[in-house]
Amino acid sequence: MKRVREWAPALVVFVAVIGAWQGAIAVFHIQQFLLPKPSDIIKAFWTERHTLWPAGWYTFKEALGGFAIGSALGVVFATVVARFRSVGTAIMPIAIAANAVPIIAFAPIAGAWFGEVSPHSKMAIAAVLCFLPVTVNTLRGLQSANPRQIELMRSYAASEITIWRRVRVPTALPFLFTALKVASVLAMIGAIVGEYFGGAFNALGVLINSDAQIFDFVTAWAGILVASLLGLALYGAVVGTERLVVRWAPDTRE
Repeated sequence: MKRVREWAPALVVFVAVIGAWQGAIAVFHIQQFLLPKPSDIIKAFWTERHTLWPAGWYTFKEALGGFAIGSALGVVFATVVARFRSVGTAIMPIAIAANAVPIIAFAPIAGAWFGEVSPHSKMAIAAVLCFLPVTVNTLRGLQSANPRQIELMRSYAASEITIWRRVRVPTALPFLFTALKVASVLAMIGAIVGEYFGGAFNALGVLINSDAQIFDFVTAWAGILVASLLGLALYGAVVGTERLVVRWAPDTRE
């Protein structure tokens, strides 16, 4: 019952937005190429499911690979920077500058490096988008450990590895999962944007782009709906993992 009360406002807002969307098209006579009706999008979502869902799964695997690679590299990089601050001072500006490059500019370069049709180029784009949020949040978490706890551990002659494992890592986990939730959404965006610059014919981004070019905007919006659902699924998986791993945190205790 408590879960129903928590989700009720979001469901009410969702239904209201869809109803306003459908009504605005009928009242203002908005053309389909500008904004299709939600009912038409749902219909295309169902009739084209045999094409859209395999394409969505293909793109989802690219996003998942980039998410895993970028997040893992971000955690490793943050760990090195937190342990060796002189190294972080030298490398951190380079990492920030690399992530400041617009993804639209990086996508063609990644295609040239790994192959435009290869899924590895899309994984690279997704990994770049995931890297910086995970790095910054993990670093913030590792550096947020309570100094009194660290001094207490040292008074018991605890090694630096033990302090890292018992104090710094538990402190950093809520920060890490916050970053992973952001990265899960960015990974799907990176994979689809990368496919706009070339990809397999059965990739979701390629299908959305080709449908838009032939003015089949209803099917293109149905593809966007598939991408949104897959992004929500990845986000939900991160949230579920957070509740299992960080059960002691106030936000995930229930």
